[in-house]
Amino acid sequence: MTDEQIINLYFARSEEAITATGQQYGGYCKEIAMRILQDVWDSEECVNDTYLKAWNQMPPTRPQSLKCFLGRITRNLALNRLDKRNAQKRGGGQAEVSLEELGGVVAGSETVEMQVDENALLRLLNRFVGGLPKEKRVVFVARYWHLYSIEEIAQRLGLSESKVKSILFRVRKDLRVRLQKEGIVP
Repeated sequence: MTDEQIINLYFARSEEAITATGQQYGGYCKEIAMRILQDVWDSEECVNDTYLKAWNQMPPTRPQSLKCFLGRITRNLALNRLDKRNAQKRGGGQAEVSLEELGGVVAGSETVEMQVDENALLRLLNRFVGGLPKEKRVVFVARYWHLYSIEEIAQRLGLSESKVKSILFRVRKDLRVRLQKEGIVP
């Protein structure tokens, strides 16, 4: 079934939309949730919540890319679940490590929210990442969107771990400079 057919099922309010979504993208969503949550039960719950959120958002939303739409929902739900879980206990998964690394670039998220609206920041980040050379962009997205470990990125791209660390360090440094130039961070 094509994405357009699945989206049309949502707009027709057919429960078959959920089944088709699960068949087409269930594994993809579960991989995203597992990478963040590192727990089978929480990941399955997160994927089910993704289907519910997709059901509630379509209509009126008609995503251009169903895969990206579902991936974004799953990722956000998983990160929210992780935050709640870690409010009770502190853990050491890749999500915490990679987001902590990136947090050093955008320190003081409260000031960011006060100075710039979320959409402007998102546009700036998209322009920044889109302007990176392919290798740097792939490494950056693998680390901070897909939450791969440095070792996994090195293996997938055939790079040394030190090369991956170096790329990430330089891109974070460039991002910080860009955010400072735009007046988003001090």
